[in-house]
Amino acid sequence: MSAVSLEIERTKVLVVDDSDDQRDLLSRYLERAGCDVVSVGSAEDAIIAYELSNPDLAFIDLVLPGMTGWALAERLRHDMPLCAIAITSVLDAADYPAAQAILPKPFTRAEVRRVLRDTQPRDIQLNGSDSE
Repeated sequence: MSAVSLEIERTKVLVVDDSDDQRDLLSRYLERAGCDVVSVGSAEDAIIAYELSNPDLAFIDLVLPGMTGWALAERLRHDMPLCAIAITSVLDAADYPAAQAILPKPFTRAEVRRVLRDTQPRDIQLNGSDSE
């Protein structure tokens, strides 16, 4: 009898934030939820990263050095129309560009998991509880 191996495809997420602490926290929450995460500190690095990693979801901070988060979101939407975009910022959510989800700062683990559920309808396994 041969063994059958089932591989569950993990959600690929790109995190773009110039704050090391915010980038690390968001990446940790996403990894605990079972995602494969690539994180970068600038829009320019994000362009290289999304071309290499083909993410399912991108969390983009609006205030970035160099190219802004607004410009990055527009470019990502053009280059990778199947990638969901979640905007994260301390700015007023009314000023966010169009996106599939928003994640105002400060955020909780439960809010990150809500964005995952809302933007990734396929069966992703969310490990742990929503409290934190």
